[in-house]
Parts: sequence; structure tokens; C-alpha cells
Amino acid sequence: MRFAALGDSLTEGLGDPAPGGGWRGWAALLAAAAGPHPDEPVEFVNLSRSGALAADVADEQLPAARRTRPHLVSVVVGGNDTLRDSFDIHRVAEALDRTIGALRAEGAVVLTACLPDPGRMLGLPSALARPLGRRMRAVNTVVHALSQRHEAVHVELSDHTWVADRRAWSVDRLHPSELGHRLLAREFHSALRARSIATGAPPSLELDGPAPSRAASAWWMATRGTRWIADRCTDLLPGLVALAALEWRHHLKGTGHLLEDRDRRATLAALTVVTRGPAPAHLPHPLPHPPADPLIADTPPSAATMAG
Repeated sequence: MRFAALGDSLTEGLGDPAPGGGWRGWAALLAAAAGPHPDEPVEFVNLSRSGALAADVADEQLPAARRTRPHLVSVVVGGNDTLRDSFDIHRVAEALDRTIGALRAEGAVVLTACLPDPGRMLGLPSALARPLGRRMRAVNTVVHALSQRHEAVHVELSDHTWVADRRAWSVDRLHPSELGHRLLAREFHSALRARSIATGAPPSLELDGPAPSRAASAWWMATRGTRWIADRCTDLLPGLVALAALEWRHHLKGTGHLLEDRDRRATLAALTVVTRGPAPAHLPHPLPHPPADPLIADTPPSAATMAG
């Protein structure tokens, strides 16, 4: 059993320090329990990189993953795209479709998940949070539709109470804590068990590291948090200020629904391009068949996992 993890800092494991140094994260925890037999070892390679965009995964991580000929691959990315001034849902959809489609065509089981609203997670003012929220809903819509089209194992977490549990988040409020990573690993394991892909016990919830504290939060802000904010001010703030001004003007006029309609049309246009043509043939894994046309469905509820 070979498992390759693709994505950004969420999958890299930020927020879950490894006992021997570095980061561990949900994917490594899942790898220890993802085999078809409890005593069968899983070869695990983590190709994710902090700061990666959807295009980075398609251009850099996908070729490396294909060389390992994985049976199982996780593709969880898109949060960083929403935090860039260059955000384009068409480019995100094309990169995700290229990545998921290539892996499924080669017979791999692909794991996907939706991401949270970064504005809500960071507690931004509504005029700043709403544009980011619409971007995240666009990414979630794309991930949801492509997961159906390519028959990926998709995890929806919006109804799980632990997503709103402060203990599940690290001090930066964007990455899971050790508990959050363990809970996320269990959600993926449950989805794999439902398809008879994993048969062993789920990852443990027993912690081997300290829980986040107020002191740790203050230390992160003083050391790393200021750098993160400075980076975002460079690549996001100018565009976000313009988005906030547009948001405020529409709010005063009572025409905020026009922005929602515009972004929804852009998302559906992006999906129309990437879903054109037949989906890959059904593979021998017991995964559910997608509906005839995922574009007809309403936008899925805003599912939440973690972004990084």
C-alpha cells in the first residue's frame, strides 16, 4: 500500500509537531491506519509544501506523486489561493481537475476535502471577510463537483461539532492542533472504511504533545505571526482593500446579491470548462457513482476543514 499526500501546510502538518522534530500532521497519522489489512505496512510520502497553491500541486507535486505509483493520494489544497490577490477560480478549477483526473486515471483512490472560510477563522471585519468567504465557497464548489465527477473520497465536515472546538486549532487559528489533525485523520479513515479500503482501527485521539495555550499563542504572534501578516499585506491586502470598498458600496445600496451572483456565475463557468467531456472510466474500488450533472446541484453547504 503506497500513500502520497499532496497539498499545502495543512497536509504538511503545521500545528502538530512531531515528537522527534519537524511536523507530523493528519496525513501521517492516517497513513499508519490506512492499509487494507491492520498489520500491513503503508509506504507514505508527504509531498505537500507550505504556501502551495492549486497550480503548484498540479505542476510540481503531481509529477512527483505519479513517480511513486500510489494506491492512495490525498489532494487537499485551495486555501492559499483564496488568500492571494491573484485568485482566479478558473485556474484553481483547471489545476484541481488536472491533478485529480490524472491520479484517478492511473487507478489511485483520491481523498479530497473542503476548506474553511479564512475570513471567519481569522475573525476579520465583515467587509473583508465576505469577499474571502465567497472565494472559499467557490473553491469548495469546485472541489465538491470534481470529487463527484472523478469519484474521489470526499469528506464533508461542516456538520461536525469539533470544527468549532477551539482545542482543535493551533495558535495561528488557521492550522489544526494535534487534536485537530487527529480528528481530521479519523474523518478520512471513516470515509475509507465506508468503502472497504481501510479495515483497521482509526487513528488514536490520545495526544502526545501539549495542547495550545495562551502563552503559545502570544509567542507565535510575536515571532511568526507578524511575518505571516506582513506577507499577506504584500500579496493580498491591496486587492482585498479594493474588494472591501466594492463590498461596502454594494452593502450601502442593498445590492450585495449582485456580487454573490457574479461569483457564482464565474464558478459555474469554470466548472463547465473542466467538466466538459466524459469522466474517467469506473475503477475497481467500491466508490459511489457521481450524479449525471454536478452543475445542476445547488452550491454545497460551506464545509469546513483547515487551510494553510
